[in-house]
Amino acid sequence: MKGRIDWPAHVVLGFGVLLFLLPIWLVLAGSTLQPDEVARGELSLIPRLSGLDVYARVLIEGSPGTGPVWRMLLVSFCMAMSIAIGKLAISILSAYAIVFFRFPFRMAAFWVIFITLMLPVEVRIIPTFTVMSDMSLINTFPGLTVPLIASATATLLFRQTFLAIPDELFEAARMDGAGPWRFLRDILIPVSATNIAALFVIQFVYGWNQYLWPLLVATDPKLDTIVIGIVKMIGGETQTEWNRVMATAVLALLPPISVVVLMQKWFVKGLTESNK
Repeated sequence: MKGRIDWPAHVVLGFGVLLFLLPIWLVLAGSTLQPDEVARGELSLIPRLSGLDVYARVLIEGSPGTGPVWRMLLVSFCMAMSIAIGKLAISILSAYAIVFFRFPFRMAAFWVIFITLMLPVEVRIIPTFTVMSDMSLINTFPGLTVPLIASATATLLFRQTFLAIPDELFEAARMDGAGPWRFLRDILIPVSATNIAALFVIQFVYGWNQYLWPLLVATDPKLDTIVIGIVKMIGGETQTEWNRVMATAVLALLPPISVVVLMQKWFVKGLTESNK
């Protein structure tokens, strides 16, 4: 019936939300305890207000064996933004060229891009590292981001969006004096706005959670990402201060959560809309 609340569905949904939130709440509460209490497993579901100063300490001081957390957060944020924006820019341009331009081996180029879906970073990590080393990009910010920018998935999605735009529109724009760049800027990008937003969120989280490549290519502590920093806090030679580790984990959640919340509307539209 219209207007009737589906209570079973709401109960199941609420139970699922609790399952996801409980570990995060335990980490938040544990970060306010003393290190020895956490080490003994004496976790509490009630955070202690007196222990909230740990967040200021880890932001400024970090933990033994690591730098300040604010720097690691900044490195991770810049890395995630560079990867997300770079992936979008390259994917839009490559899909635009494949759909609207006629050049030899156009479809062969597309299929080569598509096949790279079967070659993730983990598979090609040794030759990629060799290339970065030959270009003297080890322990540099470009070395962190450039190998992760290309995206066959985003190229495929933008190609499908652009295929829905009739060729007559492209020809009409050209007859009206609109060049390729103006057609891209004034027509294609506005049409693809929701796709861009959805892919930006996905690629930002992808870049934020990178672990293996930063671990390999950046040995300079000043280039430690927040994920690397958390691992170093746990695996150090000194006794692990679990309250600092948990506080850092909570801080590491805030940027990706903020991006998802701020772009939630466009993110959902980009995943659900099919007709342009």
